[in-house]
Amino acid sequence: MKKWTTRGLIFSALFAGVMIALSFFKIYLPFSAVPITLQTLAVMLAGAILGARYGTLAVLIVIGLAAAGFPVMGGSGGMAVLVGPTAGYILSWPFAAFLIGLCAERTQQNKYTFPKLLTANFLFGALLVYPGGVWWLAHSTGMDSLNKALTAGMWPFIPGDLIKAVLCAGVVTAVRQVYPMERILNSDNGGWAEGEHPPLSR
Repeated sequence: MKKWTTRGLIFSALFAGVMIALSFFKIYLPFSAVPITLQTLAVMLAGAILGARYGTLAVLIVIGLAAAGFPVMGGSGGMAVLVGPTAGYILSWPFAAFLIGLCAERTQQNKYTFPKLLTANFLFGALLVYPGGVWWLAHSTGMDSLNKALTAGMWPFIPGDLIKAVLCAGVVTAVRQVYPMERILNSDNGGWAEGEHPPLSR
């Protein structure tokens, strides 16, 4: 098992900050307790750029800070956030980041990188999150029908999540052309991937 690196931990903390910042971009819908936010995009980016371990850690940092009472969820914090109507989505994020990260780690940089990352982002960053999110939303708000729960917690968010998945895949594909995942996280050899060597100094 690969050891944790200082560089990876730093990137996890940085992406946690990105996730907190993006949480303030939200649009409230009149028929739902779930706002449209950019936090899902941050979860996708964390997994796709940092991989399974560090991407998951970034998400867990934010959830841990929220549990401790820090206002890291769009200005809100405390256990009330983690048991409120959106708790099902929030608690699904670490699993989403982990699975996206696993797929990203196994995706080579080639002409199929974008569609593979897009599929992983949407499948795990959106579709995987909906079941737990919709179920808890219905349970916590007392909805008495599946149709109401889907209308309030899933259908309106699919187009936006697809756009986020496309945006994330495009950003990560571009980043990988300059900085592969190994180069970002590996601090043992100065950030160069295994088999690569930094240029000799003159």
